Amino acid sequence: MATITDFEDLDIWKLARNLCQDVNDIIINTKLQNDYKLREQINGSTGSIMDNIAEGFDRGGKKEFRQFLSISKGSCAEARSQLTRVYDRKYITKEKFENIRNETLIIGKKIGSLIKYLNTTTHDGIKFKK
Repeated sequence: MATITDFEDLDIWKLARNLCQDVNDIIINTKLQNDYKLREQINGSTGSIMDNIAEGFDRGGKKEFRQFLSISKGSCAEARSQLTRVYDRKYITKEKFENIRNETLIIGKKIGSLIKYLNTTTHDGIKFKK
């Protein structure tokens, strides 16, 4: 297994970035752009997913990375809840809702899997490498 040296190489970060782009498309192309509070909440929570993955990874320690992944996973659930409100307010179709909801479920599961892996690995992180 190759060593990942940049957070941009993490599949979960790439998926989170794609989710941000999908949410931004909704903001730009629907009346969500006029719903300031909800727009900012969902934009912030999806951004938090990718940002916390990046910040935790770059801290270079396993414990810190796990903590930031946990925050990221929570932001993913928050985004899914906000997405439901976007759908309930009829800003998006059921099909769009289901597609993006599935993205959040996949990201959340993958983050959870990475947390489980970090719980079992003996590698403490790059900052502890001798």
